[in-house]
Amino acid sequence: MDFSFSEAQIELAGLTRSIMADLTDARLRAAESGDDRIDASLWQALAGSGILSVTDFGLLEHCSILIELGRAVAPVPYLPSIVAASALAEFGSLDSPEAIHTVALSDDEVFASPTSDGWTLSGMKSCVPTGGIASLILVPATTPDGVRVFVVKPSEVAITRQRIVDGDSEALLEFADVAVDSSRVLGGAEVADWLVTRMTVGLCALQLGVAERALELTAEHARTRVQFDRPIGSFQAVAQRLADAYVDVEAIRLTLWQAAWRVSEGLPAETEVASAKFWAADAGHRIAHTAVHVHGGMGIDTDHPLHRYFVAAKRNEFTLGGATAQLRKIGAALASTPV
Repeated sequence: MDFSFSEAQIELAGLTRSIMADLTDARLRAAESGDDRIDASLWQALAGSGILSVTDFGLLEHCSILIELGRAVAPVPYLPSIVAASALAEFGSLDSPEAIHTVALSDDEVFASPTSDGWTLSGMKSCVPTGGIASLILVPATTPDGVRVFVVKPSEVAITRQRIVDGDSEALLEFADVAVDSSRVLGGAEVADWLVTRMTVGLCALQLGVAERALELTAEHARTRVQFDRPIGSFQAVAQRLADAYVDVEAIRLTLWQAAWRVSEGLPAETEVASAKFWAADAGHRIAHTAVHVHGGMGIDTDHPLHRYFVAAKRNEFTLGGATAQLRKIGAALASTPV
């Protein structure tokens, strides 16, 4: 594994952070008051800077950008859109990289039945990120010959917004004999696996940015908050929790980059992706709760910036899933690996 960052990764991370510097509390509150928690001007700034390119950058570069977006809890749908756009560029055709696209990867099933000139889709998909505003949606569906990924237009499905933990909206999509022609089949199970892998790694990168910045805010609070004539960070119990949180952040970082590098190199990465997913969810949970506990009551006050990091970490944790399933995946992968 190569532990060094490329010049492109370093420059993209710096560029993204500089754009995020304009993301004020007022702009965040304005985005949070809308239906879909999106800052349209920020999305345009990312597009104008070239950060939305899927032909110039790969998974490692996207992860560097996602970490910075996580640090700013940026209200933009970068992850689902960049994964969908990358898939369209890789397996089909991409008309507009600046448009918002998304992927429907929940466990709810959509069934595809063959017709004389294509397919009809029936079923549902819940918790589709930015499903209410996407231009195109990539939908894995079960066919008589296995899974295939279809390109669906929002106008073809019934869409109901679903409010989630951080105030953002996802969408419930209902398919009632939606007709699609064969040209809108992006691929089979290999494309579905490609989408799931990159969404998972991307979520881990977002969680790293969220956790890293939450710990920085908490450490600063512990240095400046005085109780009993001493900074609270000097108390052993607080110092121990901050130290544990630091170890957790570094564990998320290490497992993320190990997984991202192996995926980008085309190497087997099932164990590494499951490990990164486990640490991002499990350690992210601990870091978020440590941040709130050390801050005390202000940690859950919506007038304080920390609350955004707590709900962002919880959203990522819930999306990534429980630790038990990941441990089983890791165990199964290790058991099948020749010694």
